[in-house]
Amino acid sequence: MVNLIIKTFKRYAWFKRFNAKITYELLAKYIPAEDWHFMNYGYEPNADEAPLRLKDSVLQRYPLQMYHYLAAKTSITNKDVLEVGSGRGGGARYLAGAMNPNSYVGLDLAQSAVDLANKVHQQSNLKFIQGSAEEIPVENSSIDVVINVESSHCYGSVDKFLSEVKRVLKPNGYLLMVDFRNEVKNMELFQEQIKNSGLELVKEENISKNVIAAIEAENPAKVKRIEELVPKRWQKLFSDFAGVVGSRFYNTLKDGTRVYYRFVLRKK
Repeated sequence: MVNLIIKTFKRYAWFKRFNAKITYELLAKYIPAEDWHFMNYGYEPNADEAPLRLKDSVLQRYPLQMYHYLAAKTSITNKDVLEVGSGRGGGARYLAGAMNPNSYVGLDLAQSAVDLANKVHQQSNLKFIQGSAEEIPVENSSIDVVINVESSHCYGSVDKFLSEVKRVLKPNGYLLMVDFRNEVKNMELFQEQIKNSGLELVKEENISKNVIAAIEAENPAKVKRIEELVPKRWQKLFSDFAGVVGSRFYNTLKDGTRVYYRFVLRKK
C-alpha cells in the first residue's frame, strides 16, 4: 500500500522535488561517513574504453569509473565545469583533481550534502553550493561542461533542467549525462525531452549491461559497507536503495524493465 501511494505521488512534480530533497538531506546528515563519497550504481567500461588504473585500495572503484568514463567524452582540462546533483561530492573531487579543470562547482539541492562535501573535499579549483537543477544559480553562457550523474530522474521538470543547462552553457559547451528510467516508455519520454531541448544530441548509449556488471562486481564490498555504516533496522531499506544484487533496482535492470543510458549533448 505504501509503495502504491508513493508511486502515485511521484507523478507530481512537487512530490519528486520534496522526496529527493528529504532523502538526500537525511542520508548526508545521518550517514556522514567521510569515506563514502559516491551514490551512483557504478560502471564497468566497454572493451574499447581505455583501462583506468587505480590503486587497489580505492573505495567505490565502480562509481568512480562512472564519472571518469563520462567526463572522458570530452576534455574538461582548463574548462569551467558545473556538476548538477553533486551529492556527497566524490565524483567532483575525482574529476577536479584528475582532469584539471579551471574550476569545478558542485550544485546540490540538499544543504546537508553540500556542507558535507565542502568539509570533506577541499581543493583550490573545487567548491559546492546549494541550489535547484530547475533554477541553476549560475550566469548565462558561463560554463564549458555540465556533468549530471543519476540525478535527472528526481527532478520535478526535466524540461526546466534542460532549459537551464542550455542557458548556462557557453556556445559549443557540453552536457554529459547518465541516468536510468524505471520503464522503457519513461526513457523514451526522456529521449523526446532531450530531442526538444534545443541541445544537439552527439551520442547516446544504453549502458545497462555496464551498470549491471558494476553492481555485481562491487556487491560484496557494498554489502559489507552497509552493514558497517547503516543502523541494522534500516539496512534492508538501504540495501534496496543502494541497488545490491537481488534488490528491485538490480532485478528490473537485469530483466530489461528498467534501462540506463549515457548521453553526450552540445549547445550549438
